[in-house]
Amino acid sequence: MHAQPRLGFCCKFVLDEPPGTHATLKAEREATLHMNLTSVTMAHLTKLEPAARRAKLAGLVAHNLAALARQIAWVGARPPLERLLRMASNVLPGYTHPIAQAIYAEPEMAALVERGLAEAGALGRRLGVRLSFHPGPFCLLASRNPAAIANGLSELDYHAEIFDRMGYGGGWHPHGAHINIHVGAGDPGVAGFRETLPRASRVARDLVTVENDENVFGLDAVLQLADIVPVVLDLHHHWVESGGAYLEPDDPRIARVTESWRGVRPVAHISVSREAVSSDCDPDALPDFPALRGAGHAVRNLAAHSDMMWNRAVNDLVARHLAWADFEIEAKAKNRASMQIARHIQALEQAAPIAAE
Repeated sequence: MHAQPRLGFCCKFVLDEPPGTHATLKAEREATLHMNLTSVTMAHLTKLEPAARRAKLAGLVAHNLAALARQIAWVGARPPLERLLRMASNVLPGYTHPIAQAIYAEPEMAALVERGLAEAGALGRRLGVRLSFHPGPFCLLASRNPAAIANGLSELDYHAEIFDRMGYGGGWHPHGAHINIHVGAGDPGVAGFRETLPRASRVARDLVTVENDENVFGLDAVLQLADIVPVVLDLHHHWVESGGAYLEPDDPRIARVTESWRGVRPVAHISVSREAVSSDCDPDALPDFPALRGAGHAVRNLAAHSDMMWNRAVNDLVARHLAWADFEIEAKAKNRASMQIARHIQALEQAAPIAAE
């Protein structure tokens, strides 16, 4: 198990530069695009002539592979605490769609993909960056709709194939790599998930994790799957689903979450309600769910993610949980928010010896 705690941001890089760094808005947009993956709709590709379609897709893939490498390199240059990255899913736009599949099978495109993914994976391992995916809500394994199941399996296997080509296809969550998904529909629930999982590829089954949500599948429900898949604890989802409960590291369920990873350091998620809540909440106290509901805040607004990690008590909670898990920071300001909470945690660590004297 990797002993160094890590935290990081999710998918998109936000420029962290003083105002006026870029001469024009266009230059700022180009700098943002340089660091981020992009995509195209399949409807747009369908309208293009074959040659234009091929050129469009090849250009997007080349850009995305380069942008992914730049994100990994940026994270790898951060302090060890910050060397974690949830990658965007659109590395290979349209990879599972019939309109693009033939293009991806062409030798030149296949070579571009093979080389780019292998280089990105090698860079991540060399720099000690923990990598993950979190496909969208359509990637589910529990449903009564066969088409939804087929689509979920296709998406899961797509992400697993990317990880495999990056060099993370050998064994149980190598280097902490994982593909995190939700359970799916309440009917058939965890039983449906358990029934469908064996239909995924071997690589996908070795990489998949499952997360508690704030609606149907709380932590206790998801722990029913802990014998077959690692559990990703989302502290904010648990707070919403439970009506305001906080988990501390000594909660017995934490041990069960840890055991589900089978020797790999677990990953957890953290977010906090939007900044609009802060006027009714002391930033040095954990948000009080019943009190915030009483103040008129809707559940959906309490569940929504903030831009920055504005609540210092929540950041303190993360610091305590870093004893057993790495954290993905789910905040809209992305790397700016992950750097903010990293500074907070480092300040706590520096103050600890002083407090002990």
